[in-house]
Amino acid sequence: MSESQKVADRSSAPPPGGNGVDRYFRISERGSTFAREIRGGFATFFTMAYILVLNPIILGSAKDKFGHQLDTVQLTTATALVAAVMTIIMGVGGNLPLALAAGLGLNAVVAFQIAPLMAWDDAMGLIVLEGLLICVLVVTGLREAVMHAIPQPLKQAISVGIGLFIAFIGFVDAGFVSRIPDAANTTVPVQLGGTGQLTGWPILVFCAGVLLTIALLARKVKGAILISIVSMTVVAMIINSIADIKAWGLTTPAWPDKLVDTPDFGLLGDFSLFGAFGETTALTVVLLIFTLVLSDFFDTMGTVVGVSAEAGLLDDEGKVPNLGRVLLIDGAAAAAGGAASASSATSYIESAAGVGEGARTGFSNLITGGLFALALFLTPLLTIVPLQAAAPALVAVGFLMMTQVKHIDWDKYEIAIPAFLTIAVMPFTYSITNGIGAGFVAFVLIKTVLGKAKEVHWLMWGTSALFLVYFAIDPIEQILGVK
Repeated sequence: MSESQKVADRSSAPPPGGNGVDRYFRISERGSTFAREIRGGFATFFTMAYILVLNPIILGSAKDKFGHQLDTVQLTTATALVAAVMTIIMGVGGNLPLALAAGLGLNAVVAFQIAPLMAWDDAMGLIVLEGLLICVLVVTGLREAVMHAIPQPLKQAISVGIGLFIAFIGFVDAGFVSRIPDAANTTVPVQLGGTGQLTGWPILVFCAGVLLTIALLARKVKGAILISIVSMTVVAMIINSIADIKAWGLTTPAWPDKLVDTPDFGLLGDFSLFGAFGETTALTVVLLIFTLVLSDFFDTMGTVVGVSAEAGLLDDEGKVPNLGRVLLIDGAAAAAGGAASASSATSYIESAAGVGEGARTGFSNLITGGLFALALFLTPLLTIVPLQAAAPALVAVGFLMMTQVKHIDWDKYEIAIPAFLTIAVMPFTYSITNGIGAGFVAFVLIKTVLGKAKEVHWLMWGTSALFLVYFAIDPIEQILGVK
């Protein structure tokens, strides 16, 4: 969102004051309204509701060391419950429009790297330990100090990189971009559509959704993103009822056979805190926890900074409001995800869709969290939104976050090069953590070769060293005999 649009939004908002809820969440003070917060809450939910389907698929498809698999129905319940509870807690305690749910990438690590080495309850115990360790880093002030040590231009680069990353997610999720099946025989890793061209009704729904979203944004229509999601879902349902299409992906836009389903809480509390140490070597356990902590630590950092920057909530020094509480809640969410066997829960970059819809406070989280709570019973109804209808929101939000690139001084190479690497590596490696790591290492290196090493905060030195270990983890494991 442009600065002029943010100013216009604030000028049209009611003056500070209002009722107790308004004052607690500082809705008017931040230039928002209840209507915007509600729309934002809905938009955030619909852009991340796929996790209710995807997380059970990823975790449920894997087997642990003993060949056991987790029940997908129980996984759906656990995923929805953790997302609902922690999103509401973040709204009330952190007062940021930042929703949480099981982290993609982290759940794949749990399913395909950790579970094969131990039992499921031991693997989830490692997630709890990871969350608790992050909480310790927050309580000691280290996590917040690292965020404050990052130069402002790098924070802006993180936001821009996330914008490109989230737009790329939208294109991939909708099928507009896909991997080439036999990539070994070509130098081109991705292609347009599934065959090199756009085919099928689902892609048409996505393209129409992108055009509708950008048209509404250009016209500054209130509720543009949410209007697009709902409209294209209806269109997709109509198309599907006529053509009975099988290529929608994870969610099919068809009226469900039943509206209500009974939640199964069988996985809650099924974890062993230190069981992993009895299944594999202590060194392996330490390296696994290190990887989880580093990924979660910097994924969250990038998401919090990016969403807060887009919402216009950063102060003059680029600091996030209530940062300590926000980071503590995020760490607790990781532990809660492990305790519920839903994998590590983390802050979702899709929250930017809600910000793009006008959300500026934690009140929107009450809406998003409430919808996840409803999903415990209404999962069949709430998962009819196909990715092709929700993904245009991610493309639009990618544009809004990209606008911050103008604040980076591209003539100053010592910041421009790290900023470029941060922005480029995120979408190209499909990882916020990798982008931040590349930017950090490049920043420290360039400052050093220019004779300006003293200008680098000691925490930037420390985190850059950790990132070097992170990037070189495979040869390190081989040297130590872990592999």
